[in-house]
Amino acid sequence: MTTPADAGSPRLWAVVGATGTGKTALSLDLAETIAERGGRAEIVNADAMQLYRGMDIGTAKLPEADRRGIPHHLFDVLDVTADAAVAWYQATARATIDQIHARGADAILVGGSGLYVSSVLFDFRFPPRDAAVRARLEAELDADGPGALFARLRALDPATAERVDPRNGRRVVRALEVLELGERTHGAVLPDEPVLWRYETRVVGVALPRDELVARLDARVEAMWREGLLGEVETLRAAGLERGVTARRAIGYAQALAQLYGTMTEAEAIAETQALTRRYARRQVSWFKRYKDVTWVAPGADAATLADSTP
Repeated sequence: MTTPADAGSPRLWAVVGATGTGKTALSLDLAETIAERGGRAEIVNADAMQLYRGMDIGTAKLPEADRRGIPHHLFDVLDVTADAAVAWYQATARATIDQIHARGADAILVGGSGLYVSSVLFDFRFPPRDAAVRARLEAELDADGPGALFARLRALDPATAERVDPRNGRRVVRALEVLELGERTHGAVLPDEPVLWRYETRVVGVALPRDELVARLDARVEAMWREGLLGEVETLRAAGLERGVTARRAIGYAQALAQLYGTMTEAEAIAETQALTRRYARRQVSWFKRYKDVTWVAPGADAATLADSTP
């Protein structure tokens, strides 16, 4: 664990907030501002779905041509058939940040996946795993949906059930897996008194009023379909999307698959994606508001002010 004695070392920044609030643009501005001040900065992805190759339109992934020459890490590192486990991400992201710091540069962690961000920023440990138990529970999830599994979780551990989205089958499965292994909580919560992994850490939250965010998110989903999300999903099907545990359930991708299957119209797929995106954004806002010592800014905030402020 890092201590105040490390002050003066390269910093770890985190740019967090709900989807669609402008985190990517701010991270680029911040990296350029740090460079203008004589330093260097590199960006590390903390969006679970942007880890996947080919999942571009539906995740609003920044094209390489628009990255302003700034090094970006942990984008396009997994096939859509892979499971993006948080414990794997924690180790990989921290190793990446260590390498960036060893080069004398600041690391800017950017994303809205709360558990992924927290796993890097804080002293965050995970319960054990059991592949056989997980496989059995996932088979039940595929056969019966998340409702029955969530009801079981609520009966076994109401406190954990309160913290899990009942629609998120993957999280419900993980909670039940850990319970079967003898733990009382599934580990997907921010510690009551989180301890920073790196002392020189700055957390910047990007937020805007709820009505503005909803309008922005709804428009963004409509743009995804106009820009070719359906074609992207057709291509990903050939790459094994439907075999993936995580990727195929991603918001937008699951609905586009349903449209391709003919079980949803385009209007229904768009409407459901908008509703789920709004719900996800509410959970993101709730997650990051629990963080202490966050500098909250509006979209388009002045990166120079952030870079010049004292940690």
